[in-house]
Amino acid sequence: MAIIMISRGTLSGGKALAERVADRLGYPCLSREETVRETVGKYGISEKELTAAMNEPPPFWQQVHGRRISYIKEFSAVLMEHIKGENLVYHGHVAHLMLGPISHVLRVRVIADMEFRIKGAMARKNLSREEAIAFIQKIDKQRDKWTRFLYGVEWKDASLYDVLFNLEHLSIDVASDAIVHMASMDAFKPTPESQKAFDDLILSSRVWSALAINGHVMVSNITVSADAGKVTISGGASSTKAINAITAVAQGVKGVREVKTDVGIGSDWYW
Repeated sequence: MAIIMISRGTLSGGKALAERVADRLGYPCLSREETVRETVGKYGISEKELTAAMNEPPPFWQQVHGRRISYIKEFSAVLMEHIKGENLVYHGHVAHLMLGPISHVLRVRVIADMEFRIKGAMARKNLSREEAIAFIQKIDKQRDKWTRFLYGVEWKDASLYDVLFNLEHLSIDVASDAIVHMASMDAFKPTPESQKAFDDLILSSRVWSALAINGHVMVSNITVSADAGKVTISGGASSTKAINAITAVAQGVKGVREVKTDVGIGSDWYW
């Protein structure tokens, strides 16, 4: 079993590296863009709004609750369903943070020199040099703010990753050799503790997904946690009817043995 999460900056070469690793290991390869499209189809939401939620932090008046958080949770639920297949190479932007401290995940960061990225932007997006620089700087700034808002960390912090590759200095072949070797190491194999943490995360994700899909339950201010089949849901709801619906939906999710609901009626419910 190997879960390989490759965090790539804009036009840094991470996509090519992920595809090479997946091909060598015979693993499925999933991109952030594919996950966005699947989330849009599953939940019937706006691709434009989901993309904005994934790329940009919300304005200050929405930084407690709101649709953006709901969209990100829905994206996370789709990603978790792919990860449950055990072998996966994913490439995107710091999605490994959605997995928390689970140990059997190889967290890879790919970087490249600014000149490498500028040339890539000019070629792939048909931009002038000045436009390419502005585009890269804008995306990097948005991601800085988004990661700080959502996780309270700096996405460039090397301590968030197990290994970092600079593709200006290393070839795709060399980097993929290293990742394939690391994926087979005991350090990235599941332990009983990490497998339980992973199973709890998958179950909480499934409950959240069921709540989001249910048309009568607005879940943008809901927190879901799981512990060996026991699910705890907390937050705020718009009515007693919504609270009852939340419990009923959660109880219907496969793998749920018990539901504890600590949800009140609050004016800060937002949808």
